[in-house]
Amino acid sequence: MKTVRIIPKLEVKNENLIKGVHLDGLRIVGKPEEAALKYAETGADELVYIDLVASLYQRDNWIKIVKRTAEKIYIPLTVGGGIRSVDDAKLFLRAGADKVAINTGIVKRPKLVTEIAQKFGAQCMVASLEVQKKSDGSYEVYTDSGRTPTGIDPIQWAKRVEKLGAGEILLTFIHQDGTYQGYDVSLLKKIAPTVGVPVIASGGAGKLAHLTDAVKSGKADAVAVASMLHFKKTTIGKIKSYLKKSGVLVRK
Repeated sequence: MKTVRIIPKLEVKNENLIKGVHLDGLRIVGKPEEAALKYAETGADELVYIDLVASLYQRDNWIKIVKRTAEKIYIPLTVGGGIRSVDDAKLFLRAGADKVAINTGIVKRPKLVTEIAQKFGAQCMVASLEVQKKSDGSYEVYTDSGRTPTGIDPIQWAKRVEKLGAGEILLTFIHQDGTYQGYDVSLLKKIAPTVGVPVIASGGAGKLAHLTDAVKSGKADAVAVASMLHFKKTTIGKIKSYLKKSGVLVRK
């Protein structure tokens, strides 16, 4: 049985830790560096750091936040937001990131997946898929922090980015994000078991049972958690204890 990773997801805007619903309606909940250190010290296996405006406005201070954070924590750090080239990826990796998560950049130029994987190793290249459920029940990949529809089917896109060289997939359910209604397990189970790279489920966790569902039913390799932690509805310790009692292997 695989060991499941618990990964706090920290979304940043203008140097503030923020959280919204459906990647919108954002409210400030703290400072990203303080939250990152707290989660790292209380049992997080990794961290995902996403700048929600860097890909739109290319904020230069994002890399400074990453550097300051990386100097304080000693767990793997995945960084996303505004990465559109190999040189961009290099800047963040040199700043202390262990992996880069890219959505808009690889949709616009899929070859970027291969270029980064070949330059830095597949383990550094995380394909970020932000997915919206449409009114007819079908799914579509969105870019620009959930603002721009692409017409791309997420199941086929997941398989393609794996073939291009991605070492991991961060699968965010926009329609579930911030709702506390749970991950979209029906879509998750159509993607995670069909690709040969780890899949991180993100968007929707509202109670501990949702994490178990993502792992047991959805076959996720890791679960990203935001609102439940930011608003102190649970702790990483409680998450791991619950999963362990549910028969899920977790790291100590």
